[in-house]
Amino acid sequence: MTLQTAREFSLTRTAMKAELLDAETELELAYAWRDKRDEAALHRLITAYMRLAISMAGKFKRYGAPMNDLIQEAGLGLMKAADKFDPDRGVRFSTYAVWWIKASIQDHVMRNWSMVRTGSTSSQKSLFFNMRRVQARLEREAAAVGETLDRHQLRQLISTEIGVPLHDVEMMEGRLSGSDYSLNATQSAEDEGREWIDALVDDSAQAAEQVEESHDNAQLRAWLLSAMQELNEREQFIVRERKLRDQPRTLESLGEELKLSKERVRQLEAAAFVKMRKSLEGQSREVLHFLN
Repeated sequence: MTLQTAREFSLTRTAMKAELLDAETELELAYAWRDKRDEAALHRLITAYMRLAISMAGKFKRYGAPMNDLIQEAGLGLMKAADKFDPDRGVRFSTYAVWWIKASIQDHVMRNWSMVRTGSTSSQKSLFFNMRRVQARLEREAAAVGETLDRHQLRQLISTEIGVPLHDVEMMEGRLSGSDYSLNATQSAEDEGREWIDALVDDSAQAAEQVEESHDNAQLRAWLLSAMQELNEREQFIVRERKLRDQPRTLESLGEELKLSKERVRQLEAAAFVKMRKSLEGQSREVLHFLN
């Protein structure tokens, strides 16, 4: 047994011995960390769910990353989840933590898959982790009915199945099938020593693109302000404090200031989002993520 394998075994064994938290205890620990920054409560919460992090890390071993690194990234995701978890939302911590753990592991795998970053958008991540599986299934299904899919048909089906643009499928296919090459390598003997780096196109933002981006941002702000104007003064205050601050306020703190119950503040927030959603749906879906 290697040192690394022994360490992985030790981490797994320790995690499996950790306590199982019931919903009430979990909530108490989450409040203790959020409201009092009780590090003992944080440690207990993270330790209890480290087995979940290790289990999820194991699902990504096939991408070639060392298991120890995957466990470390899963632990970082778990800590981020604990730091951002809002116990007032009525969701179990384990359910919330799954998303942070998965995101942390996926980012690590994609950063280390190639010297060139494979992708960073949600559609690129979805493709990276699902394209080969979906492609294999589509090919099996076609073979079962005696059909043969050409490359174009297969790409279109993958695009539809995963819900991403066709050009993203084509781009990811090329990235996953290629290898890393030095940009300082000579293109060919006939090019008199010309290197591949000389052929790169400057992809920095051009003036026209900067103007277009500035215009789009201004338009998005205008749509959002218009939607905010559909709210009364109290609703606007709640939305600002819950969504527009660097450190969003809790329902409990807002309830104390407004002299309302925490549940009443939550109801007002939900009602405000319904009003804003109706306004935004009539203008643009690009800013609806603000309400999620």
